[in-house]
Amino acid sequence: MNRHISQVAVPNDWDRRGLPGWSYHSPALLELEKEHVFRNHWQIVGHVSDVPNEGDYLTMDVVGERALVVRGKDGIVRAFHNLCRHRGSRVVGDEKGTCKNALVCPFHGWVYNLDGTLRGAARPRSFPELDKTEFGLMPLDLEIWMGLIFIRFRKGPQPSVAELMSGVEAEIAHYRMAEMLPTRGIWTQKSAVNWKSVRDVDNEGYHVAMAHPALQDLYGATYFDEPFVEGVSRSYATYNPHAGRRWSVRQYRKFAQEPQFLPENLRTAWLYFGIFPNAVIALTPESMQFYQEFPLSTSETLLRGAIYCYADETREQAAARYLAYRIDRDTMAEDVQLSVWSNESMLSDAFGGFYLSDLEYGVRTHHDHLRGLVPVLGLESGPDEKDMRNLNDALMQSRG
Repeated sequence: MNRHISQVAVPNDWDRRGLPGWSYHSPALLELEKEHVFRNHWQIVGHVSDVPNEGDYLTMDVVGERALVVRGKDGIVRAFHNLCRHRGSRVVGDEKGTCKNALVCPFHGWVYNLDGTLRGAARPRSFPELDKTEFGLMPLDLEIWMGLIFIRFRKGPQPSVAELMSGVEAEIAHYRMAEMLPTRGIWTQKSAVNWKSVRDVDNEGYHVAMAHPALQDLYGATYFDEPFVEGVSRSYATYNPHAGRRWSVRQYRKFAQEPQFLPENLRTAWLYFGIFPNAVIALTPESMQFYQEFPLSTSETLLRGAIYCYADETREQAAARYLAYRIDRDTMAEDVQLSVWSNESMLSDAFGGFYLSDLEYGVRTHHDHLRGLVPVLGLESGPDEKDMRNLNDALMQSRG
């Protein structure tokens, strides 16, 4: 996937409308999105370096599901529903931690081995004999790709992560992501908008020149986006020749290294890979990060992510990574405000819908992917909330 913006043809009849305003405030639609968009697509939980040792675990609670990722005694990383087979309690209550040699449910004390099999129930004589596998933790699909841990709550339309990312794998492989280590740990933040508003802002760089002074200073002259193609998008920029009007950018350019293990076109580049429906892998010469968003309600979104560095990081690379973090922190705050302003407008009768630029095909193609999974999104007027699911099912069936 290596299409420059000038090489992406925009059809004359290209539909410049985005998703309708009603779709950002519909509880019934949100339930369809959880089912058809989030639960059956691959989601990033973290990196293998977040669970380096036997018994290390991560949890992630999103879209009504609870995931538990743990490294077993055999060194294998596995994923399970964080759900005790007895009464449904969380087997692990913390977001991150280490258990010595077993997982013990805090409700009644059922014990599970690190491979998910049941070791034993508390007061076992009060139960019939329990099959250790049948009553083990329920497994989740898990795939490790270049060090990142992906899980899926249900089988879905996507292929394996390796197949999904095959078009960009060669470029990303240069960064040796699997060798990286955590920095600040996994962070979370809440934003008072619909999740699609977060993605809409992040899926185009048309606003960079106006809304992000630090990014415009660093790389605005060279930045370009590519559309979502079969679930993956790409954005690319290299440093402006005279970047440094802003302090953080000037200091970043002072300390940023040009690693020789990267090809020349990536030594001064910031790269972003969007993964439908809700994740981004961002790469700079000194670090990698992922970030994603999950709906909490129609008007609240959980933002989640982490930053990783090289094991042999120099002091200069650490300084550049910190300065890149400062630039990203300011950019994120600016994007949050933009998403709030855009999202709240959709409650107004005056809102007439999006009218997209030729430069905003990242938004359009993301919306196309969503329409493909949830066909009621093609309706300009919102259906009755009680009829939403039945109507969506009927539209799905009519497609054959």
